[in-house]
Amino acid sequence: MPELPEVETVRRGLEPVLAGARIARVEQRRPDLRFPLPDRFVERLTGQRIERLERRAKYILAFLDGGEVLTVHLGMTGRFSISVPGGANGTQLGEFTFDAGADPTHDHVVIETEHGATVTYNDARRFGYMGLVPAAELATHPHFMGLGIEPLGPLLDAAFLAGRAKGRRSDLKAFLMDQRNVAGLGNIYVCEALFRAGLSPKREADVLSRRHPVAVARAERLSVAIREVLEDAIEAGGSTLRDYRHTDGSLGYFQHTFAVYGREGEPCRRPGCGGTVKRIVQAGRSTFWCPTCQH
Repeated sequence: MPELPEVETVRRGLEPVLAGARIARVEQRRPDLRFPLPDRFVERLTGQRIERLERRAKYILAFLDGGEVLTVHLGMTGRFSISVPGGANGTQLGEFTFDAGADPTHDHVVIETEHGATVTYNDARRFGYMGLVPAAELATHPHFMGLGIEPLGPLLDAAFLAGRAKGRRSDLKAFLMDQRNVAGLGNIYVCEALFRAGLSPKREADVLSRRHPVAVARAERLSVAIREVLEDAIEAGGSTLRDYRHTDGSLGYFQHTFAVYGREGEPCRRPGCGGTVKRIVQAGRSTFWCPTCQH
């Protein structure tokens, strides 16, 4: 499943082509993805101008001038390709490490803009989905209602984490993975953020909220680590994106700089630690951490 930096990378790749463009033609090649596509999907999109592209958690949001929002979740294998007149055609936005291929038989939705750009949604497993939601109802829609704060937004700080963690007996890993607390965090970046903050994924979340300078320092380190690891991954082009090309043609491989994720049995990368990265299973998910320096 692509995580927040991967989704943000795709959004940024789509933005120069779609933001401000009017949709001239839509081709819907099947009635459903993971869920049925919206009623009158083609009719409701055709002729609309995309005012802006945003991201909420792991969703891409295209705000239309008619008052609706096209919502896109990539699922496991969803990706977009872009072809523009006079440009490099077939640019892939979303070629994941566990790649299912880009077989054109899995091109399910094709959008053409008035300027001749073509954006194609390909999804081999069809775990992704699209919706059309009135902008005024976005916050109360079932897919978005109850989502926590954005980890890259201004609300994420030590005070917020301490307040949400107060009295929580769940472990730190589960606390951060709970989308009601912080929206968009996934397994990879939770592991990496906890490592950067020097916190054990097995500690109770309440260790962030106790009235002690040590707890305040923990919450501060964690809030900074979450933001920094996401920003670093976005800058690199995402961690599970394999073939996303930046505008200069370079590739982003944040996975090459993972400190703990996927590194079971390897030496800890924290200078002076000397520990070994371990793997445990929490709530059915692999957690990678260094027991020597994460307390």
